[in-house]
Amino acid sequence: MPRLEWPLHIVRRVVAGVVVVALLAVAVPLTVHWIQEKRSRCGAGVVKQGDGSECVGVTDGSYTFAGHLGAVEKKIKAENDRVTEHADEDPYVSVAYMTSFTLTDDDSNSEESVRHELEGAYLAQYRHNRGDLSSTPKIRLLIANMGSSAAHWEHTVDELIGRTGAPDNLVAVTGLGPSTGRTLEALRRLSDHGLALVASTMTATNIKGIKGFVRVSPTNVDEARAASAYLKEQKVRTAVVVQDDAKGNYYAKTLGEAFTDVFQGKGHRLVADRMTYDSSVRSAWQNELRYMPGQLCDQKPQVVYFAGRGRHLTRFLDSLANRPCQGRKFTVIAGDDTTNLTARQLAHAAESGVRVLYTGLAHPDMWRQDRLHVSGPSARHFQAGGSLDRWFPSDPRYDGQAIMAHDAVLTAAQGIQMAAGWQGEVTGDAVARMFHQMDGRQQVAGASGFISFRNDGNPRNKAVPILHLTQTGRSELVEVSAPRGEPPRKQ
Repeated sequence: MPRLEWPLHIVRRVVAGVVVVALLAVAVPLTVHWIQEKRSRCGAGVVKQGDGSECVGVTDGSYTFAGHLGAVEKKIKAENDRVTEHADEDPYVSVAYMTSFTLTDDDSNSEESVRHELEGAYLAQYRHNRGDLSSTPKIRLLIANMGSSAAHWEHTVDELIGRTGAPDNLVAVTGLGPSTGRTLEALRRLSDHGLALVASTMTATNIKGIKGFVRVSPTNVDEARAASAYLKEQKVRTAVVVQDDAKGNYYAKTLGEAFTDVFQGKGHRLVADRMTYDSSVRSAWQNELRYMPGQLCDQKPQVVYFAGRGRHLTRFLDSLANRPCQGRKFTVIAGDDTTNLTARQLAHAAESGVRVLYTGLAHPDMWRQDRLHVSGPSARHFQAGGSLDRWFPSDPRYDGQAIMAHDAVLTAAQGIQMAAGWQGEVTGDAVARMFHQMDGRQQVAGASGFISFRNDGNPRNKAVPILHLTQTGRSELVEVSAPRGEPPRKQ
């Protein structure tokens, strides 16, 4: 049989065609992947997640998570750039501030609240890097968004863990969000990877004993004791507890239980069992709150202790304002989540005609009332005309969130300084070990009070302000109830 020989030009075309097909087989999937990745990418370190394509992850300020954060993120980015540009002269490590920065109606925090937190975090970075507390190594501040309700905490936590090595050298995570099951899982995972952890506003008493974890806020037990001591001073003898019974809301559960334990006894009692609602059942919780005032009219407590989120408090106050016993006056005292309400929400709550008190985490006026237990140099930054007033004008910060975030980052900064000076190395584990050396002269000079820590990570003898919600919706300081971990007067 004769050999079949192909003309050279046909062979070349066949070979070229085969090569093209092979290249396309590789290139098309890569191109599709690149396009998909580009579409899912919001910015460096930030990607779209979930059905709502929420932008979550970690940024140095080069990506803005929400428009209202633009001014503070711009300052953080500029300071981070300055730190990296001078890294040859001054070494740096990174500290992240993590919470939910993209919010929906499902979040307990408000836009005002998280913006103030970031402003306070920036102030602490500035003071440590080139302000009145200037020290080395310098701090590069990263902003970590877990998404609404911390739904994407796993992605963000993994992104943070990936930054523990060079060039970021992440050693500590601060902020950490509200007291929920998701944030607790995030804490444990970060702890497992050797990061130092400082919570700014997390108060649930059952979050403790996690390696490397401390908090600068008082616990719910501290808040309950402060509230109880104040009420007893005011000769209040009867109360009722209204509590959110939603699964995973550790804040409400531990707050209600703590007040129940500390208030009763020696002539003080609860006139009924705890009245509960379940905020996780969207179709029902508002109705549950609506029918409580009728029962309260019958029970006639001197005080209602509200153990729930601030946004639920406003609904409860609306219901109480429409109570059937209009001639009876009511006083409601709540916990620190009230500070997460916006100025508009606070003003609306004040219109209810019910006297509203709450235990806060911090207030700019604390220093004026208790100068022995609050650092003057730190507190002055939060006064009228102080640093935050100059940098971010027309943004009232009476909610105390900026103070708490500042104190959390300041705690991490002091741990970094101590680790560098005492141990010669700055790692997450080394910084975490320093937290328990912060006693005596090594206390953190916080704007919310001087801070040192017990072995379980809770602050020792932390100040707790009692606040009154005025008719203008502004928080007014009544007293600093527990600067030494006990009532200001013996009961």
